[in-house]
Amino acid sequence: QVQLVESGGGSVQPGGSLRLSCAASGMIFSINVMGWYRQAPGKQRELVATFSNAGSTNYADSVKGRFTISRDNAKRTVYLQMNTLKPEDTAVYYCNAEIRRLFSPHYDDYWGQGTQVTVSS
Repeated sequence: QVQLVESGGGSVQPGGSLRLSCAASGMIFSINVMGWYRQAPGKQRELVATFSNAGSTNYADSVKGRFTISRDNAKRTVYLQMNTLKPEDTAVYYCNAEIRRLFSPHYDDYWGQGTQVTVSS
């Protein structure tokens, strides 16, 4: 099977930084888009940033200039560097990837278990 395992969440004061990591493992043939989403209490899950296999990135307006997504294809890992964190960034952050498994003709959507990020003084 395929798994996405996240790490790097935690608590930080406003203005601080955190780095999230998400590693894909299992019987993987190829990975298309990898990205991060977040869900705050009482709100819908929203896109934070994505990184395509072709190297293009996409960010939510609310995080542009503060967050940076990167990707290591050899390690099948995507990162999210979060700087100048604000209380409104508090949420559970989920890794997402479009993965084609071995012997599968198509890509499927996979999600990590989520990691809590809390920004508070």
